[in-house]
Amino acid sequence: MPYDKEPASRTDLALRQATDTRILQKVNAAHRDAFSIKYPGQVEHCLRLTMERLQAGLDKRDGCDISDPETWRMSTIELNELAETAYFLNQIRSGF
Repeated sequence: MPYDKEPASRTDLALRQATDTRILQKVNAAHRDAFSIKYPGQVEHCLRLTMERLQAGLDKRDGCDISDPETWRMSTIELNELAETAYFLNQIRSGF
């Protein structure tokens, strides 16, 4: 079965792979740099959203009786998980 093109030599393949690797390293470095620049802001944004959700869950308006957990907007488990999330996000944020 004849081929239209001659198969690439091992040297050509090695050069192409080396070039592809250099390109990927540049792209990956750019992504790493962008991530390291944006990450602190993303953590702070997540913390802000978590705190807003926690605050909404602790809202005492519209018939919420603080002494009766059945009237609360969130369960104690949800409130605890949000509080823990806020704590850990703040620990991460403090590390910057």
